[in-house]
Amino acid sequence: MTTATTTSTAPRPAGTSTSARLMWAILGLVLLADALDMIDSTVTNIAAPTISAELHGGQGLIKWLGSSYMLAMGVLLVIGGRLGDKFGQRRMFLIGMGGFTVASAVAGLSPDPGLLIAARVVQGAFGALMIPQGMAIMTKTFSRDMLGKAFAFFGPLLGLASVGGPILAGFIIDADLFGLSWRPIFLINLVLGAVGLVLAVRLLPHDDGDRTVVVDGIGSGLLAVTMFGLLFGLVEGSTNGWTATPVLSLVVGVAAFAAFARRQSTAADPLLKASLLRNRGFSSGLVVGLVVFATTSGLIYVLSLFIQEGLHASPRTASLALLPMTLGIIVAAGACMALIKKLGRTLIFVGIAILLAGGGWLLALVAHSGTGVGLWTLAAPIFVTGLGMGACYGTIFDIALGDISPDEAGSASGSLSAIQQLAAGIGSAAVTSVFFQTAGGGLGHAMKISLAVVLGLSLLCLPAVALMPKRAPEETGH
Repeated sequence: MTTATTTSTAPRPAGTSTSARLMWAILGLVLLADALDMIDSTVTNIAAPTISAELHGGQGLIKWLGSSYMLAMGVLLVIGGRLGDKFGQRRMFLIGMGGFTVASAVAGLSPDPGLLIAARVVQGAFGALMIPQGMAIMTKTFSRDMLGKAFAFFGPLLGLASVGGPILAGFIIDADLFGLSWRPIFLINLVLGAVGLVLAVRLLPHDDGDRTVVVDGIGSGLLAVTMFGLLFGLVEGSTNGWTATPVLSLVVGVAAFAAFARRQSTAADPLLKASLLRNRGFSSGLVVGLVVFATTSGLIYVLSLFIQEGLHASPRTASLALLPMTLGIIVAAGACMALIKKLGRTLIFVGIAILLAGGGWLLALVAHSGTGVGLWTLAAPIFVTGLGMGACYGTIFDIALGDISPDEAGSASGSLSAIQQLAAGIGSAAVTSVFFQTAGGGLGHAMKISLAVVLGLSLLCLPAVALMPKRAPEETGH
């Protein structure tokens, strides 16, 4: 799920010429864009085994279907926000929506794994141009009262979109519309994207941008090399063996990250302000967000694989089996909206504790029954796991912003959004790598080891939670 990206531009005060009706229409357009991103980042959770089987892509295709999209989105999200500041949010939104729609058509018509993965990368890249602009436009044009109402819609509606992707994929694949199997899960974006483009042309205010804004090309390149090196190394190593190529790729990724961190402290216009990196509370929030989003994204992916490959469920049945998790996310995220001001970072501890309880329950069931476990038996622990996820998703990044100054809000929020996408890509690749690497002992064994890894990493991030700010700021872009 993409966290809303804000800018440091102050909201327009109440009483401006932007009518309430127009503000609601712009909000609907922004939510449509974010829903497109959310659906396309989760749709392959269910569709991956079917796509891989039909295109003969093997384990590598299963791993890269989600990771390639989230890699491009995460690497370019902060840059997309800066480009909007430089060239105008309306222009970048239209380019992003148009490119995303065309890339979706290419993905849906791809005859082989290589073109499909390339299309997914392009989808993520154009999505990174589109997503930051909507929130920036709202921040500039909405009244303060309307902006507060708008932020209240994002969590629940994007939670619904998160279940929409897998369920849509499951039903479309089982329906086999026009004999196209999985392809309509991408081709449906032609309709949604066309609607979005028409609305954007009619609704979004014109702006020229600020050509003095500088985009750090060197920092952007180092970040791209970092993420590609890490993800390629993980996927290649677990798929084809830990030869010199994947090991070298990981080394290059780590070296590029060190260079990126150095660049952020020395560049005149860094992607991430040096003061943010020195802020213990914010840096701790980045670490916690990275671990939680990586492990939970990976868990969702391997659960769908286990249910389909291990329990022999159809795509539609698998999507419905994951429905309790999304319901748990929505329930917990909604509850946290009312509790976050009172409980602050305590909610993150609660969320991780619930996540550990749900994951431990799943581990006990799989350890006892293996691939003989029933779907109804899994429903309750999957729901509990979703509650833990929702409590974390709804609080981590709000709390991480608690100690930053107002002039750092735009850079901080964009960085958190990028970390969320990058974490999802890393988690999908890393946890599925563990799953396939241990599948020689049976899929029940692979699921058990994957759950143990997720639980262990979740435990390790608890000390970092204690270093985060105690409270969220009075006003945040969420």
